[in-house]
Order: sequence, then structure tokens, then C-alpha cells
Amino acid sequence: MRAFAELLDRLSLTASRNAKLTLVRDYLAQTPDPDRGWALAALTGDLVFNAAKPAFIRKAVEERMDPTLFRWSYDYVGDLAETVALVWPGRPGANREPELSEVVDALRGASRTEVQRLIEAWLDGLETTGRWALLKLMTGGLRVGVSARMAKQAAADLGRVEVAEVEEVWHALHPPYEDLFAWLEGRSDRPSAVAPGRFRPVMLAQAIDEAVDFGKLDPDDYAAEWKWDGVRVQAVNEAGVRRLYTRNGDDISRTFPDVLDALEFEGALDGELLVMRDGGGVASFGDLQQRLNRKTVDAKMLQTFPAGIRAYDLLADGAEDTRVLPFAERRQRLEAFVGRLKTSRIDLSPLQPFETWAALTDLRREPPAGDPQVAEGVMLKRWDSIYEAGRPKGPWFKWKRDPFLIDAVLMYAQRGHGKRSSFYSDYTFGVWTEGPDGRRSLTPVGKAYFGFTDEELKQIDKFVRDNTIDRFGPVRAVKAEAHFGLVFEVAFEGLQRSTRHKSGVAMRFPRISRIRWDKPAGEADELTTLERMLTRMEGR
Repeated sequence: MRAFAELLDRLSLTASRNAKLTLVRDYLAQTPDPDRGWALAALTGDLVFNAAKPAFIRKAVEERMDPTLFRWSYDYVGDLAETVALVWPGRPGANREPELSEVVDALRGASRTEVQRLIEAWLDGLETTGRWALLKLMTGGLRVGVSARMAKQAAADLGRVEVAEVEEVWHALHPPYEDLFAWLEGRSDRPSAVAPGRFRPVMLAQAIDEAVDFGKLDPDDYAAEWKWDGVRVQAVNEAGVRRLYTRNGDDISRTFPDVLDALEFEGALDGELLVMRDGGGVASFGDLQQRLNRKTVDAKMLQTFPAGIRAYDLLADGAEDTRVLPFAERRQRLEAFVGRLKTSRIDLSPLQPFETWAALTDLRREPPAGDPQVAEGVMLKRWDSIYEAGRPKGPWFKWKRDPFLIDAVLMYAQRGHGKRSSFYSDYTFGVWTEGPDGRRSLTPVGKAYFGFTDEELKQIDKFVRDNTIDRFGPVRAVKAEAHFGLVFEVAFEGLQRSTRHKSGVAMRFPRISRIRWDKPAGEADELTTLERMLTRMEGR
């Protein structure tokens, strides 16, 4: 457990991606089986303990110390695992330090009634960093800046293979991945990737720089289509095994049984998951959000927000792997493939003809009629490109529409998590509204926690602390008046109507574009500005 704890601690304090990769790779190289396999499963999100709940951790610590003192400490630190690790009143000598595999084996077989006893014994036997790592492991929220793909990249680096090769076999493997490490270390052949319903590593696009790239590229070499504002998915039906994956390989089949029922084919499609409208149109991303991250969906949800797939590539046609074919041929095969389907749940993403980059620029300004807010730009794909995992340079480009911008005033702030737990880094901002009496007040319209540098974070944090006017648990209300306040220029991808928000609108992907230290709070935007934006979006 100590080596795993040291790994998480160093990862949490390391900003460089390459340095993180080196840390994980070295850990995998130096740690024996099965501990390294369980660590890899934890980093990729494939290790879940259903019986271990945060409530058990709180109960355990509140039986060892004053509950009020613990709540104050938790409020100050902002992270459950870190707080418990620091304040835990251990009983030295009561227990020995557990091994990572010992913890995993015990938790996998533990009932809920046994978990609290296990927690207390392990916390007594561990030092502070070990306690923190144990609790992060148990709750599944590592928050050390390592994505699942980065962890797989580190494993691939260990074996000096491409990460796509690891991703290709990943869904045929199971923790603690001893067969994977045997292959990566040259002790056995590569594990078989042949598994019905398996995931294929996705091909990604580069962001285009029109000022530079258009001068080097020939428009005749590229096909264009809309970049749909949904969730990228891979739909697979092989030997009767049906699966729906996100672009990262997460299985979301249970959340979308209506889509799964529509996979009446043999093969694999790449496309966009969307909520379908009657008549062939698609709804905004806000409607799709009603279906995401749910363990189960009821009949009303299925009827109100019917999901489907807009297909734009064919990865397997029956038993044939079509990824090695050029896009022009895959596109022809895709059109025939979708044309044979007897379902309205799967349709074809149409190509958008253009002859010049100027014509493409005009096209990008006019999203498809009848589908407001669902096209967030255009995609460019070379006619001769194979379907290559990762983000190769040149074959595919994405050209997203310009973000919308407003000026809003900081109203509330909350501490972040992980290395940001000591800073107020989550910001709720608002715009001005005018009441019946003519008085102006701020109405919250969004929340953002990125888009600023570390130095700017320190400056905003100081502003929050210096100008706090009230507290609501972990949240601070910040002074915001017409003649005093901090203005953010907020960028966002779109708007939708929302009954859950007091303002009546919800932003899509809001982030801080820049901090307007120079601008008086009274000159920030009004809610009517957002309402006009939304009306224009709906009227496209």
C-alpha cells in the first residue's frame, strides 16, 4: 500500500503530463503482480467497491472524534479523504500496514456491515499519506490528474508499444491484468482482442487553424460534415453481444436500452448519440443530459427523451474490419449499411458539399435548419484517410464555431478539490436583472472552475477572502454591487431554457475567458442579453 500511496501523492503534486507518465510507468515496472494491476485498474476507473460508501468513512471518523470539529475541518480542507487522513485519531501499534492487494481482496468480498470495521483497522495501521490513498481508492475519486487513457499510455510505454494496441485488447482483459503485463514484458504473446462486443480505439481530430492550415490544404482532398453537439459513441453488435461505448471506452449500454434495442445489425458504428425529434430532427444537448449518468431509466424518460445515433463512420461490417479502408470507401459502405437498417433510431450524418475554404467558412456560419444548437461546427476528413486510433496529424480536423461571450459578476465561491482544496476556485456568476420597482439585482446564470492561470487563481482567491459578506456551509457569498465587484468574461458554447435555474437559462460548457479587473460590475451584461441570444439560437 505504501508504494501506491507514494505514487498517488507524487501524481497529485506533479503538473507535467510527461512526468506523470514516467511516474506511472516506473511504478508498473517496479511493482509486482497483482498490486500493479489493481493500481492500473484504479487509475483507469475499472476498480469499484459497491459496499464502500463515503457515509461509512464519515461514520468511522465521527466515532473517533467530535463530529462538529470534524465538520469544521472538512469544511476548511474541502476534501473528505484528505480531511480524514489528517485528523484520524489512530491507535498506534493496533494494526500492521496492509498491502494493496489485501485491501482490494477484502473490499471486493466485504458486506456493508464489514466495511466500517475494515476502514478503522486499516486507518489505524497507516500513516497520513497511506490513509489518504486508501480513502481515495475506496471512494473511486482519485483526482490525481491521470485519465484512463494516460494510464493505458503508461502501460504501453512499459512495453514499448502503441497505446492503441493496449486499447484494442483492453475490453477482453480483467483486473489485475496479469496477462497484459506478461505481454508487455515479453513473457507471452499479445492477449487476443477478439471478444464479441469489444470496443475499438477511436480516431480523433485536430483543431484547425484556418489562418495557417487553409493555405496548406487542398479542399478537394477533404469531405465536410457537421460536428454534432452530442456524445461520441461506438455502437457494436457482434455475435449477439450489443454494447454502447463512449469515446473513452466506458460502457453506457444500461443507460440507453432504447438505442441498444435498435442495434439490429452485425458490425460496429462510430457516431453521435443524440436525442431524436419526431420528423428526423435532433434536440439540444440539454435534452440529452437528462439521459446521461443514470443507472436506470424509466418508461417516461425513454418516451420524453428518445435517444438515437447519427452515424458517420463504419468500423466493422459484419466480421470485416473496415478501419483499414480509405474514408471514401468506408463512407460508401456506411451509406449502404445504414440504408439497410429498419429503425429510425439510427440515421446518417450527411456530407456537406463545398468547393473552396471560403464556401466552408460560409457553411460553418449556418448550422442545419430545424436543428438549433446541435451543430457546434464542422468536421473535415481526408477522403483517403484510414481509421487510425489516436489523434494523427492531418487526416481529420474539427473547426468549432466561435464561443459566445458575456460579462458576468462573481457572486459565490467554493473551494476546489485535490491540489485546489485550499483555494476558492469554483465560481458562480450572475448578470443583472431589473425588478418591477426598477431596482437592479444579480441573478446567477452559471458556474465555472477553469479558464484561469494559477497566478490568476491566487488573485481571485484573495479577492474572495477579502470580500466575503456571508457563508453558506462551504460556499462564500462575495460582495457584488453596481459600483463594486469582480467581472468575468465568460465563454460558452450555447444556451438552453431551464426550469431548474432561477434565470430560466442554462449555459453549455461555461468557462472563464478572461478576468475584467478593469470593468465596473454595473457594466456587466443583463439577463435580457442572454434571452435575446437564446431566441436567436432557437430561430436559426
